[in-house]
Amino acid sequence: MKTLKLFLIFAILCNTLACNQTEKKQSEITDANSELATKSVTESSFEFGTWITSNKNKSDVDYAKEFKRYKAGGIDELLINTGTDPKELERLVPIAKAEGLKVHAWIMAVNRPGDKEALKHPEWYQVSRDGKSCFDTRPYVGYYQWLCPTREASRNHILALVEGLAKVEGIASVHLDYIRFPDIFLPIGLLPKYNLVQDEELPEYDFCYCDVCVSEFEKIHHKNPRESKNTAIDMEWKNFRLNAIRTLVNDAYKIVHDNNKLLTAAVFPYPEMADHMVRQRWDKWDIDEVYPMIYHGFYNEEIDWIGYATKQGVTDVRNEGIVINTGIYMPDFKSVDELKQAIMYAKNNGAKGVTFFDGPTLTDAYLNTIKETKALINK
Repeated sequence: MKTLKLFLIFAILCNTLACNQTEKKQSEITDANSELATKSVTESSFEFGTWITSNKNKSDVDYAKEFKRYKAGGIDELLINTGTDPKELERLVPIAKAEGLKVHAWIMAVNRPGDKEALKHPEWYQVSRDGKSCFDTRPYVGYYQWLCPTREASRNHILALVEGLAKVEGIASVHLDYIRFPDIFLPIGLLPKYNLVQDEELPEYDFCYCDVCVSEFEKIHHKNPRESKNTAIDMEWKNFRLNAIRTLVNDAYKIVHDNNKLLTAAVFPYPEMADHMVRQRWDKWDIDEVYPMIYHGFYNEEIDWIGYATKQGVTDVRNEGIVINTGIYMPDFKSVDELKQAIMYAKNNGAKGVTFFDGPTLTDAYLNTIKETKALINK
């Protein structure tokens, strides 16, 4: 009798456990289907965004008017540079959300012009191959003040700034910009502006040769890049710098995701080009979305190059789960027809959306074109 009772009890327990497991599995399937449905809706919508820089002296009322205008013109998201100020971001997020706009916290990451804390530490700055520091000798322009991504103190400073923005409620992502080294090669269309010829890697634009970078590289490869006869073909040295940026991005990814936000970045047009020009290989990063700056005029290219570069990037990250939003530079356009062409080139070559640099350049005519093109795409 005891044996029969024990058997009955065991059978009941098994049945209960089986029911619970079935219910759990059904719940997981429902959740998964819901997530897929949400993802499908998101992916079917082609989005439009714009980069803007905040002005602390501008009133909430004036911002509400500006954001309402963007929304009426088809803009879906704002990438806002607040000078890495979380308080300013906290002010603007609810104003933007009230107008139905997503907000991304745009941060100048490795290039930190005017960073008061960083400027207290001259040793934090990148050093060129000819021995000059960005602390007091800036390549190309005065706002090029690049921090070393290898040195622990400077990289921790960057990550702390990322974390401060990631904690702001209501943002969609922390958006990294200047997440690279200084330009070893400028876009060809910009060279005349600086009266430069760059047929080779010039020492004054080749970074970073600080003591920490050199020491860490020597630990791995047992050679000193300062003594190299041709650093341009030293692949270990090149990869060391690519990996310094990659590690910084991956650490930022963990921080941002721990705060339930996404990580996005403004990057050079496509991975191979970014690798060549600025030591940036974004197809190998832990990142959710990228906004390649496909500024055709910078490269003396025609509008269809926007489609070419978009497709290159889309193809390179096809299996990486990275979403692409094509960035375009408004001053390069001569008409609304050219703008429409650019949008369609991006859309037809796999971009999830288009983002414009920058907000103040979006005239009424351009916004009307964006709105009309958006309706055509998403109908």
